[in-house]
Amino acid sequence: MQAGRKGSGRPEPKRKRQERLAEKLLEIRLKLGLSQGEMMRRLGDDESKRDYVSKYERGVMEPPLAVLLEYARLISTAGGGEYLETLIDDSLDLPSRIPADPLKHLPRSKKK
Repeated sequence: MQAGRKGSGRPEPKRKRQERLAEKLLEIRLKLGLSQGEMMRRLGDDESKRDYVSKYERGVMEPPLAVLLEYARLISTAGGGEYLETLIDDSLDLPSRIPADPLKHLPRSKKK
């Protein structure tokens, strides 16, 4: 058995939790001018599950990858997932304007 897997007798390594994820999710919703119910509908579910949005924004619960990708798509005028890294990387800030043009606002990689 491999180290860190269930059943190996070893505890699973803890994944570093994103410290700023909850605040970024709240910022996105507020900049889009949406209620929690409207946000849930934009994420592809019905408004009755708006308590999930509340839990994401308070950091009580981490959204699954598919939900994070939908948030990233909502940030972009292109509707792609260009902002996924910005969303989950604590060292990167969201664009000041949302939705944002990825050609103007995505951080550029530094040339070596």
